[in-house]
Amino acid sequence: MSPMQILSLLLALSTALNIAFAIGLLTRRSGIPQAILAGASAAATSMGIYLAAVAAYR
Repeated sequence: MSPMQILSLLLALSTALNIAFAIGLLTRRSGIPQAILAGASAAATSMGIYLAAVAAYR
């Protein structure tokens, strides 16, 4: 992998974790299991969208 690909992957991971953390905090009052599920789904969705955009750019 090139350094640019590694940095792109790290940026996607960082963004996904930040979104997951924010969604988890927002849904925390609904219960811990629901907050974990919402955060994980938000992270997976944002990671998928980001990687799809990177793939489409090439």
